[in-house]
Amino acid sequence: MASELRNLSEVSSELPDASDFSFGIVVSEYYSEITESLLQACLDTFAEQNVKQENLIIEYAPGTYELPIACQRLNRWHKVDAVIAFGCVVKGETDHDKYINHSVAQALQDLSIKYGKPFLFGVLTPNTYQEALDRAGGKHGNKGVEVAAAALKMVALEKKMEQDAG
Repeated sequence: MASELRNLSEVSSELPDASDFSFGIVVSEYYSEITESLLQACLDTFAEQNVKQENLIIEYAPGTYELPIACQRLNRWHKVDAVIAFGCVVKGETDHDKYINHSVAQALQDLSIKYGKPFLFGVLTPNTYQEALDRAGGKHGNKGVEVAAAALKMVALEKKMEQDAG
């Protein structure tokens, strides 16, 4: 697995000051021990980059499958630069995980294209619950940091392109 090759909490490049950035975050309530850890790591990363508390909107969805519609609604009712979806789908005895993960990833990509802003996939897709723990603050770091860094970089890129275009 890719996370075995590097720590998810290590950011490869400098992150921008984000004092004027705004973010929406939707967190799945399912596997809340995991998703709350992802959220907290994201919020800690944002705080380090000066994201203001008033520039954060956090909402909850019952499960991972519901994340895209909750993200779309958050985007509809709040002006944000990017939207992050945090969830976790552990492989079970059936193939449900494949259908949910693919559906959510595709829907978030479609929302990104439709609205011209990042809708980030912060969904863990582990084989076991232990693997989820390992990626939510355990031995492989925390994917919440990785997703927060991606969100910061994407918003900074958009603002740079907008400024360059005049």
